[in-house]
Amino acid sequence: MDTPAARFRDPRSTVYDFLDLVLVRCPGCAGAARVVRVPGDEGPGGRHLFAARRLVCRGCGASRTYSGTPPTFPLGAAGPATDPYFGRPLWLRAETRHGTLWAYNLDHLDLIRRFVGASLRERAPWYDTGQKMTLVARLPVRVKRAGNRGELLRALDRMRAGAPVEDGGA
Repeated sequence: MDTPAARFRDPRSTVYDFLDLVLVRCPGCAGAARVVRVPGDEGPGGRHLFAARRLVCRGCGASRTYSGTPPTFPLGAAGPATDPYFGRPLWLRAETRHGTLWAYNLDHLDLIRRFVGASLRERAPWYDTGQKMTLVARLPVRVKRAGNRGELLRALDRMRAGAPVEDGGA
């Protein structure tokens, strides 16, 4: 039996930190495709969130370019598990009896797994400066409950097992 990690400290990541690579379902072959930032495009004012994106599938060769409309994020945990640029279903998603669990990429999945698996979860002190509403702070209550840990860890492991091998490129 896996023993939970002893401690998790919130790294103060936000959902925006995981948008350079998003794994989605390909519109052509329904395999795993990647939504990546176009190299060299920093976005207006250096804001990566609004930089040009490209959807690329290595399986069928499908390629789409992001139109430049503002990205659309799900409204809380009940929103659809889609990427914010093309609206394609996320590749890393799993249904549990508590609802849908999803991640944009393997780094995002790893952060959620480390949080769920920890028996001691620490936030930054209230008096410390910096980001307060981090990705971990915004996780739904069903993910934070220790009673759901076993089922969620199994779902996260299934998602990791079904993930495509990442080599850093598009």
